[in-house]
Amino acid sequence: MKLKIISGICLLLAVLIWSCQSEQAIEFDRYYSSGMGVYQTHCLNCHGAEGQGLAQLIPPLTDTVLLKKNKNSLPCIIKNGLINKITVSGKLYDGTMPPVALSPIEIAQVLTYVGNSFGNKLGLVNTDDVIAYVNNCKN
Repeated sequence: MKLKIISGICLLLAVLIWSCQSEQAIEFDRYYSSGMGVYQTHCLNCHGAEGQGLAQLIPPLTDTVLLKKNKNSLPCIIKNGLINKITVSGKLYDGTMPPVALSPIEIAQVLTYVGNSFGNKLGLVNTDDVIAYVNNCKN
């Protein structure tokens, strides 16, 4: 009987805590969790499970300063690929990233995931921002 009461109280507290989340926190959680799936499907093979990259061929996704500085161009890199050399954490990478066929919401989701994983804490990247950035791509 006591176990049922304790279980009921725990369930009630969990519901109350979840219902107190802001709409923005709920949106972030949805983008982040969906972005994890997008990352695992489209990015993991090259960038690694921990975003560590691959030797001198594929850059890591752990450089928060670089990600923040290039926030506006990241959607373009995902959509159009990258053929230029890039320096990440002081190392030069000369590989090619092919374009990835993702919708704007999938790009926003994966950028939210990457931007808040691997030591990064960059917050939500929403679909409207991605659409605006992609529309301004210089390719």
